[in-house]
Order: sequence, then structure tokens, then C-alpha cells
Amino acid sequence: MAKDPFTILIVDDDPNDVLLFKRAFHENKIPNPLRILSDGAEAIACLEKAAEQRAGENNPYPGLIILDLKMPRKTGLDVLMWLKDHPECYVIPTIIFTSSSQLIDIKLSYGHGANSFIVKPSALAELKAVVKTIYDYWNLCEKLVPEKTEATPSTRR
Repeated sequence: MAKDPFTILIVDDDPNDVLLFKRAFHENKIPNPLRILSDGAEAIACLEKAAEQRAGENNPYPGLIILDLKMPRKTGLDVLMWLKDHPECYVIPTIIFTSSSQLIDIKLSYGHGANSFIVKPSALAELKAVVKTIYDYWNLCEKLVPEKTEATPSTRR
């Protein structure tokens, strides 16, 4: 069964990493639209706007979020905590994709609801392979459309 191409939200403040991401998606021929934001504050604002627009037929929410951890204004952890507190959004699969491999970052990320924690590879070929794996996996998975719900944040994952 063919699935609709879900939007992938990438939140990363490093323009070089963003360029490599775009290249990896392009070279893997991934048809999904990418939305690129440069920090967690922009991501939260984007998700809040999507919630406001939800009354229409279009689903303005991303189908997958890929977050860097260390960003100005709001970090990836800040976004995870925001997602956890917003039942209409906490069903969006979220991957932490960072250069940090510190145990505390891994624990905090999973503790705040990340679905995956991936350390950024240093070579483009490795990044292409990781991006393909991420896409293939999440394209295979059933995803919920975010909606207003009475569920409590503690029910996340």
C-alpha cells in the first residue's frame, strides 16, 4: 500500500549539517517534503501554528521530526519537553540526531520521549546510509495523525 509522503521536519542550527541532510535526502531519492528550521524555538512555533491550522483538511503537522540537541534559544530537549506536554503533538515520531554521544544526553533524550537517538556520522556516505535507514523505517511504520485529544502527556510512548 502506497503511503502519502509525510513532511519531515529537520531542526538543526548548523548550515553545513542542513546542507548535508538535504544532499543525503536528494541522493536517496526520498520524495517527502523537508521543512528546515534552525532552532527549537522555531520548531515549537511551527508546531503551535500547525495546531491552530488543524481545523482544515490539510494536515500541517510533520510526520517525522529530526532534532539536533545543542541549539540556540531552545534546545532539542526543550522541544521534546514541549511535545510531551502537548497531547496533539506527542504522537509525532521524534529522532534526536546530534554530534553528542554523552550518556546524559542519551538518557535525557529518551527520558523526555525521543523515539531514537543517533550520533551524526562524519562522512556523507554514512549520513546517506543513516538517512535511508531512518526513512525506510519510518515510512514502513504506521503513524498517527496529531489531533486534539484528552490523553495525558504521561501516555507518550
